[in-house]
Amino acid sequence: MGSKSSIIEGSFIFSLLLSSLTIGYCHGDSCRPLSCSREGPLIRFPFRIKDLQPHHCGYHGFDLSCKGNDTTIHIPSLPQQELFVRRIDYKLQKLVISDPKDCLYGLLFNNTNNLSSSPSSPFHYYREPYSYTLLRCSRNVDFGIWYTTPVPCLGDLEHDVFAVESGREVGSLAVSCQPIKTVEIYPPYYGVRGKWQDTYMLRCGMDCETLLDLKWDVPGCDGECELNGGECRFKNQTSNEAMCFYSPDKGSWRKYVIIGGGVGFFLLLATIMTSIKVYYSWKLKKKLDLEDHMMVEKFLKDYDSLRPTRFSFADLKRMTNQFREKLGEGGYGSVFKGRLPNGTFVAVKIIKTFGGDGKEFINEVATIGMIHHVNVVRLLGFCADRLKRALIYEFLPNQSLEKFIFPGNTSNHFLGWEKLQDIAMGVARGIEYLHQGCDQRILHFDIKPHNILLDMNFNPKISDFGLAKLCSKGQSAVSMAAARGTMGYIAPEVYSRNFGNVSYKSDIYSFGMLLLEMVGGRKNMDVTVENTSGVYFPEWIYNRLCQNEDMGLKIPVDEDAMIAKKLTIVALWCIQWNPVDRPSMTSVIQMLEGNVEGLTMPPNPFSSTAPKNIKSTHATNLLPIFE
Repeated sequence: MGSKSSIIEGSFIFSLLLSSLTIGYCHGDSCRPLSCSREGPLIRFPFRIKDLQPHHCGYHGFDLSCKGNDTTIHIPSLPQQELFVRRIDYKLQKLVISDPKDCLYGLLFNNTNNLSSSPSSPFHYYREPYSYTLLRCSRNVDFGIWYTTPVPCLGDLEHDVFAVESGREVGSLAVSCQPIKTVEIYPPYYGVRGKWQDTYMLRCGMDCETLLDLKWDVPGCDGECELNGGECRFKNQTSNEAMCFYSPDKGSWRKYVIIGGGVGFFLLLATIMTSIKVYYSWKLKKKLDLEDHMMVEKFLKDYDSLRPTRFSFADLKRMTNQFREKLGEGGYGSVFKGRLPNGTFVAVKIIKTFGGDGKEFINEVATIGMIHHVNVVRLLGFCADRLKRALIYEFLPNQSLEKFIFPGNTSNHFLGWEKLQDIAMGVARGIEYLHQGCDQRILHFDIKPHNILLDMNFNPKISDFGLAKLCSKGQSAVSMAAARGTMGYIAPEVYSRNFGNVSYKSDIYSFGMLLLEMVGGRKNMDVTVENTSGVYFPEWIYNRLCQNEDMGLKIPVDEDAMIAKKLTIVALWCIQWNPVDRPSMTSVIQMLEGNVEGLTMPPNPFSSTAPKNIKSTHATNLLPIFE
């Protein structure tokens, strides 16, 4: 899948590169030059044929139409009718139009706007217009050829209409003549037939009296553009701004093609090489995923008679109502609330699939699937649909111990010292069962508040066996390829063999750190000590106890203070640096069940006998007095 997407992406980039070289010279097939007839003018930007070409082919107000073989235009400043387009000169930006009725004076006579100054029209007179006054006179009046010109198309049965240049003296006009309107027009419509007029008549033919020359203006594209070999059009299909484009010469175009082809070739080559690498990486990952899946399936087949219920991923969707209610999230994945068909509420942990997850999944199913203890969470089922994996546990409404003991979470959740003692006792019994109650010893390696769940009566249950390790009861040490656990709870020997061998005593160290957080991690503690910036709670409280000083916790009831002191002493026994000095979990339970007066202080776990480099590194993970 990855290789295909890489090849497609490379091809797209290559095509985009080549198309970028020609995008400035191709305006699209829909905007190609057209004409209404073989003799008609060629129509291209800024003009377009309305209803035949898209709006981006022409500038606003430059719409032309085809009426049979005639090309017509509607000019806003001449709103009465459509006019014929006879010629279009794109270099001079000149438009030659005519009146379909062959009566230009009539067209201008009925027009209320001044074409040369109308802001609503992009068209104006090509040259400075002449001003003419139209006169309505009685029929058969003769003014002479030099001063007046008859306009037959405006006359009627009783009157003739004449045009006279506005600059002429009109005082000698016949009494029967009445001025009706002044109009501007170019070229001189009639009048003096001098050399200039004769030259113009020779150039435009007999149509001079029916044609009108107009010029147009397009912002951003003046008349110099096409005179210099350029071409006017919009910057792009969505822009309303025109500009002048210059086509490259053949040599430049060949150079662009060579450069573009070279760059495209190397880009395509790099894409192919990347695609090959992605393909083999994908193939290797697929192989590893398949091996991981086969390993899980083999284990589940061998474990079939003992395992909890197996669910499909579709079952999980129905069970959790499409994963609607999330209970929590961590590095392992997300936990959702669900409900079995029999009405039992469950917690569904969807496991994120990373490398090695198959072994951890097998580890947790194999370990917790055969455990039945009141202080160990119960595994009700699991899901293994190829790489979609999940574990289904009993639902514990009070979630984890973490939210009841850490600062910021305890203002309304403090459980009381007796309940904390009960929780500590329950966790200890659960760990003892893992170490002594099964056919094989189970080392958890991740005892911490987050993994201690509480049921509706706040009875603790140990959860999350992803890092657990099995060993025989007679085995005094276990081998580990790398440290496992959570910073702050990991025993020193897990970091360095200088402290001894990794064994079940590593869980006891983590339990000791858990007890210290239960005692000192409460939000309402009020410890006052000088220079606390470098002092950490385990060492600080050990020194207070050795000097028979108050532990600095605000505990108003003496019985509660005794519980806190007992939990602290037991914790200090559990966190001895040397694993040999730590008690077994059976001894820990005996200490928790007894009175504080019967307990002795342990050796100082923070003495200088521990290697300084290891001690200083590990001490930074201990709980500080203030946060």
